[in-house]
Amino acid sequence: MKGLKYLLIGAMLFTLGACQRSQEERNRILKIYNWADYIDEEVLAEFPDWYKEQTGEEIEVIYQVFDINEIMLTKIERGHEDFDVVCPSEYIIERMMKKDMLLPINRDFGKTPDYIPNLAPYIQDELNKMSFDERKVTDYAVAYMWGTAGVLYNTALATEEEALTCGSLWSPKFNNRILMKDSYRDCYGLAIIYANTERLQNGEVTVEQLMNDNSQEAIATAEEYLKKMKPNIAGWEADFGKEMMTKGKAWMNFTWSGDAVWAIEEADAVGVELDYVVPIEGSNVWFDGWVIPKYARNVKAASYFINYMCRPDIALRNMDAIGYVSAVATPEILEAKIDSTLENYSDLSYFFGPEADSVQVDPVQYPDKGVIERCAVIRDFSNKEDLEKVLEMWSRVKGDNLNTGIVLIIFAVFGALFVWLVVSKVNKYRRQKQRKHYRRRKPRK
Repeated sequence: MKGLKYLLIGAMLFTLGACQRSQEERNRILKIYNWADYIDEEVLAEFPDWYKEQTGEEIEVIYQVFDINEIMLTKIERGHEDFDVVCPSEYIIERMMKKDMLLPINRDFGKTPDYIPNLAPYIQDELNKMSFDERKVTDYAVAYMWGTAGVLYNTALATEEEALTCGSLWSPKFNNRILMKDSYRDCYGLAIIYANTERLQNGEVTVEQLMNDNSQEAIATAEEYLKKMKPNIAGWEADFGKEMMTKGKAWMNFTWSGDAVWAIEEADAVGVELDYVVPIEGSNVWFDGWVIPKYARNVKAASYFINYMCRPDIALRNMDAIGYVSAVATPEILEAKIDSTLENYSDLSYFFGPEADSVQVDPVQYPDKGVIERCAVIRDFSNKEDLEKVLEMWSRVKGDNLNTGIVLIIFAVFGALFVWLVVSKVNKYRRQKQRKHYRRRKPRK
């Protein structure tokens, strides 16, 4: 028995030692989970050297990507994936806060400056609107990129006036010529806004109220209007919309401003003119931010990475690489983005401060104050039953997105296959019957 006792103690010590070694190894790894095409690869590659300069510690980066918020959330919530830092959208950050899935960000960086105060107060205020139970969202999330949802359009195939109104997305003129972002919250908000255009004009309701209305009536209205739009929809896209617009395969695309910037630049290089506007009726302004999930195993490196991403020079490099707009709002950023060749001036005082009330910048990247005032932030549908109803509606809307011609072709193909299989079976049966008949008639030796 004593031998067994010592054997068990030895096994326990070995296991503890192995766990300790495993954690020590894990402390040299930073696992990042981010949107695809959403960071400058050189910025990412340089982080380990910067981290070693700041802390004296070695770090290896494991980088993975996702293209849908809910997929990321499922991996962490149900799979308990030990990502150290992830980049969800604002309504998912709110949901993760409510479910107690996030750790506060430790801003004690030792000799390293704290770059997080470089963020625009406007964005900090918007994020903190989601705070509850005396917990500020900005203690748990640091904004990364932001922008608007609007209409990217081919100027040779659609006018600015058409792109500026939601109604054009339902116009028969654009039958099978529109792409919609494969994002149920963006599409839901668009449909509700368009359905209530008159009430918005009369001041009876706000864009924020409409986009975040998850009542049964609102869900039914969104479904009705999204289904009415379906003859116009050439596809629900997560990333391919930029390429289709650049190649002129679609005329308009309800998309995110960062994707629009990329598409406009690529199209210009091949002689195609694209432009982007936010619908006059209203739309959503969105934010993505860095958070540390509660299953993270390298919280220190995660905090340093978030701080690193808030450096103005790093923010500019990321912006130049991906086309989206950083939440960092320092004078260096404004100076780098001023373009004196532009004819229009924008009021960016809400973002950079009073001195930026009339500046020449790309209005796609930095919308004018007047545009921002007709937009609102999407909030989480926290009621599980209502969320499920919205997702079921979204599945119904997308599930039968086929026009009559395609349906007939599919039925024709399957019909032909069925006939071929039947004929093949009959022929096979006849051949087998003939062989049996032949064997019976063949004389025995």
